[in-house]
Amino acid sequence: MSPCRPRHAPRLSIALLLFAATSAIAADAPQVSPARDAAAAGMVDVATLAPDIEVGMRYLGADNFTGAPVPGYEANRCYLLRPAAEALARVQASLRGTGLRLRIFDCYRPVRAVHAFVAWAAAADDPASKARYYPDLDKSALVPDYIADRSGHSRGATVDLTLLACEAGACTPLDMGTDFDLFGPAAHTEAPGLPAQVRDNRRRLVEAMQQAGFVNYPLEWWHFSLRPEPDPATAYDFRVR
Repeated sequence: MSPCRPRHAPRLSIALLLFAATSAIAADAPQVSPARDAAAAGMVDVATLAPDIEVGMRYLGADNFTGAPVPGYEANRCYLLRPAAEALARVQASLRGTGLRLRIFDCYRPVRAVHAFVAWAAAADDPASKARYYPDLDKSALVPDYIADRSGHSRGATVDLTLLACEAGACTPLDMGTDFDLFGPAAHTEAPGLPAQVRDNRRRLVEAMQQAGFVNYPLEWWHFSLRPEPDPATAYDFRVR
């Protein structure tokens, strides 16, 4: 056990409790909207507000923890409810001139995709997926902290993302210490024992998002939700097209 863990663990626990408290309304089984597309749901494509944000929806293809394209993802588009999309565009605007930009991993997530994640979590281990995404945990331990049967992503105000450093037209991801969707303590935003550069990079991301009203989920350095949520009582299941 790291000697730093006792100092950091209470801080992480408090952050997790605060995040859970702000999600209390949404956790009470939101109604699934009958909206059939983004326009009907009141969502906008973030690229229309901030075209310089790099969008790479990881669940569109097979490069994700399930090893296959996820149901509901049919286009490389980041949809969010307008208040969340506008807030994210403000983050990108604040980064302009600093040599940084945002890279998106996931935004709005259809309810059917959430159900697919839960089904995956209940299935037998895939050794390749375990080695890459949850090497230090049993698959059964992924629920509910990392995989839940209701997701803030489905309410259109949660986003997964990282920072890119750009110079002379070329962009590279900042070192955040783990890949996206690494399930385990190393991905906790304030994990003990992080190299100084990784700790600073995670802090830069958190601070940039906080300025626009986003709150980090402390078990995942990439996961942020707008607070207060625009519509915490409604989830959506239209396809990302």
